[in-house]
Amino acid sequence: MTVTERIWWKDGVVYQIYPASFKDSNNDGLGDIPGIISKVDYIKNLGVDIVWVSPMYDSPQHDMGYDISNYEAVYPPYGTVADMEELIQACHSRGMKLILDLVVNHTSDEHAWFQESRSSKDNPKRDWYIWRPAKYNEKGERMPPSNWRSFFSGSTWQWDEHTQEYYLHLFAKQQPDLNWENPATREAIYQSAMEFWLKRGVDGFRIDTVNMYSKGTSFPDAPITDPGVFEQPAPGLFCNGPRMHEFLREMNQKVLSKYDTMTVGELPHTPDTAHVLRYIGAGDKQLDMVFQFDIVDLGIGKTHKYEYEGYQLPELKEVVSKWQSFIEGSDGWTTAFCENHDQGRSVSRHTSDLPQYRERSAKMLALMMCALTGTLFVYQGQEIGMINAPKDWPIEDYKDIESINYYNSVKERGGDEQALAHVMKSIQILGRDHARLPMQWDDSPYAGFTGKKDGAWMRTNDSYKEINVAKQENDPKSVLNFWRKMIGVRKEYKDVFIHGAFKGYDVENLDTFVFAKTHGKDKAVVVLNFTDKEKDFPRPQELGGKWELLVGSAEGIDGTEKLGAYEGRIYLVN
Repeated sequence: MTVTERIWWKDGVVYQIYPASFKDSNNDGLGDIPGIISKVDYIKNLGVDIVWVSPMYDSPQHDMGYDISNYEAVYPPYGTVADMEELIQACHSRGMKLILDLVVNHTSDEHAWFQESRSSKDNPKRDWYIWRPAKYNEKGERMPPSNWRSFFSGSTWQWDEHTQEYYLHLFAKQQPDLNWENPATREAIYQSAMEFWLKRGVDGFRIDTVNMYSKGTSFPDAPITDPGVFEQPAPGLFCNGPRMHEFLREMNQKVLSKYDTMTVGELPHTPDTAHVLRYIGAGDKQLDMVFQFDIVDLGIGKTHKYEYEGYQLPELKEVVSKWQSFIEGSDGWTTAFCENHDQGRSVSRHTSDLPQYRERSAKMLALMMCALTGTLFVYQGQEIGMINAPKDWPIEDYKDIESINYYNSVKERGGDEQALAHVMKSIQILGRDHARLPMQWDDSPYAGFTGKKDGAWMRTNDSYKEINVAKQENDPKSVLNFWRKMIGVRKEYKDVFIHGAFKGYDVENLDTFVFAKTHGKDKAVVVLNFTDKEKDFPRPQELGGKWELLVGSAEGIDGTEKLGAYEGRIYLVN
């Protein structure tokens, strides 16, 4: 394979759907697969090539479906396997592909495999999960095998009274980690979680926590970085473990090589570009591409995500530049995204969601994202400029286990009003729930997401009367139609935007972001104003020649070298 080879998933635009919140077809308050099917033409008309459906498998829903109790069944309120087969066919018949979430670092504790594993120490599936005996301190008190902190607060080890051992869970205690060291476990994962769906026509996977399967076998204590508590952050000990690349090669060899698939891995805690390239080199057959989370991690706290510290524009530029440029000269591939189901909304995070600026902000971000190299990922509602929940929502209106657990842990540690207020402010910016609020289809009750009399499974964002699909559908100046236009521009000039080389300019500027994209003789310059004030953008000297405006995000551009508030433009340079 050559560096420049074109494959469908490179040029494709991916649209991520969160099933619980996309469209409710039967008015039970919860989104479902038939609801997605009813909107396939809407997705197609956006310019989408690949639909990614977040977990729709059977699940007790402790972590919104990322705790899977049966890979071969659909969560009943969402529908059936037959509904999924209909959705696959609906996408294929319109020339779109469909990928699923592959969640195989852990299962639900209600999965039949774990039920067997915990039934006795000598059960044949005991070693399908990670069990360890207790440690004891100098007082003779029982202690977990290590001091690792769960992503959802507390210990990663849960005591099982029945068999008198601890099991490992990097996430919720209801999400025990599978033991990838066991070949029988891996074989079962390949058959149940992958082959079952690939045989039904699925075109690939977004792979959850893809660098956590190999954790070694010794489980040493993590260094103490948060002195106030026993549990310590330990990603350096359980990410990118000793057999990680071996496991992914085997997954490709045994399963993926038989199908024409795409894979995109969730790759947290891997800042080293050389290491990332090891995962995505086309010749090595591990992953096609990965998500690097630096852009959505901007401003998060050092000790915990929900201790928000803020950031400045040069930090965003540095992140974009790093992950745009690191594949140059390699056979790897990259991704372009700024929203997903685990993040606050990009308009609220990176620009302004004030009523006078939110449309301008959403359009400028659309322009930026469509000009970036790599496979473009758009999250449901991003295309209409959905924003975070209002700041006056109390913690009781949030549903996410991550936010609630951390808020409660600070409270339990004696956090005062000031500490809790800071956590709440952080959740208002970063909380995963913001992306999970019901999709805003129209201005009828509950945003047209559900017809249920007492509303959706989660509170609808108060902004739905101003921000919704129906209002934007036939408005040529809407955010939705700007996204459609920009996706068209991206595809028309795909050499320079999807495959072009990236170079940033004036990187220390706190207000504007200027970068060039080049491919052969083709050259484009992107200029973006991240403030609510008019700003100059000096033209980089090396980008001489004739500048021709290709597209702008604001009305009434007069060709001056001043950008309006939250305005973006793309120029072709001849």
